[in-house]
Amino acid sequence: MKRVGVAILGLGVVGGGTYKTLVDHREFYQKTQNVDIVVESVLDKNTARLKELGVPEECIAGSIAEVVANPAIDIVIETIGGVGVAKEFVMMALKEGKTVVTANKEMISKCSHELERIARRNSCGLYYEASCVGGVPIIRTLLDGVQANHITEMMGIVNGTTNYILTKMAQDGADYQTALKEAQALGYAEFDPTNDVEAFDSTYKLSILSSMAFHTKVPYTKVHREGITTVDAKDIAIGKEFGYALKLLAIGKNSADGVEVRVHPTFIPAEHPLASVNDAYNAVYLRGDALDDIMLYGKGAGAFPTASAVVSDVIYAATHSEIKYSTFKNNATADSNVKFISDFSTAYYIRLSVVDKAGVLAKICSVFSKYGISIVEIAQKGRECENSDVVPLVIITHKTKENAIRNAVAKLKVSELATVESVIRVEA
Repeated sequence: MKRVGVAILGLGVVGGGTYKTLVDHREFYQKTQNVDIVVESVLDKNTARLKELGVPEECIAGSIAEVVANPAIDIVIETIGGVGVAKEFVMMALKEGKTVVTANKEMISKCSHELERIARRNSCGLYYEASCVGGVPIIRTLLDGVQANHITEMMGIVNGTTNYILTKMAQDGADYQTALKEAQALGYAEFDPTNDVEAFDSTYKLSILSSMAFHTKVPYTKVHREGITTVDAKDIAIGKEFGYALKLLAIGKNSADGVEVRVHPTFIPAEHPLASVNDAYNAVYLRGDALDDIMLYGKGAGAFPTASAVVSDVIYAATHSEIKYSTFKNNATADSNVKFISDFSTAYYIRLSVVDKAGVLAKICSVFSKYGISIVEIAQKGRECENSDVVPLVIITHKTKENAIRNAVAKLKVSELATVESVIRVEA
């Protein structure tokens, strides 16, 4: 039986879950995978955490140099996070010919071109299933499940924190701050939730997944990004009346016109499979030219769901002698012949506050007409205050260009015909 030694860098939530999974399932992997995976070394300065997990004294490393110099270690697992120390340690491991498994979406999104170059040079692997969508095997699916297809579209709920917040706002009518505090109390959101709620996390993941799905480098800087901090519970409630659910979606499209990548709050029809993905769960919806539509769904974070993805990469690396690298030219920037679409087309939900008097609606419609925007539906809601002559006006457009909407909204603001309260994109 093949024996494979591993080291774990960082024993936080994911690292601890990975350690427990490898130790507890060692015999199971021997029986089912015909490989003996041994945790040879762990590196973490938190001695209390080491004791809590029951790490044997002889397995505790004093430095990264000690880890990479150990000939018994074949695979190094990085669960530190970030791009500073984590990147430095991973580079050291790769330079010593150690295969690396990581859950670090920011590092992979920003630095995979550097890391893969070192891995190729030293004939070792770089695996990162756990970097995207937790325990959901989306990367393995893209590599080994749907490779017969040209993937033309992907839409995903890839961040559990924001999905939980939006679920609470939709189900309980809570405002954003209340839902955020609840997410923090439950451990779904960090004390500083910026990375999640401003959609940086989702942007990194979309960069990775769209690069793999479309077989071309999609730098995270090419992703249009908007978070959920300005989402109003009023819009979620009104959207329900129109038959929509609001989700923070990571959207990638690949067509003859170019590549389109964006992350933002999005209304989708209530009957869409993604609309029923609630709480901290994640899902990715793929469209291929041969298989049509497929959706993967599951827990997108947590110690053991993410550890499941980490260990699956460890097992894959341990049982496959041939190393797979990117199917595209993995450089720091995109290929010069790839066009990225910023003036994308979609439908829009627009909520305005307008003065309830004759002629205003006609003038607003003329602004939209000027920019070639076709309107599907207009609904005037009741006054929010009896003594006010201002009423909410909701407009749903046909699919139109992003720049046309921006120009129309800017014109409305200048004309003082209406106060633009919210603009939310709508996907079928």
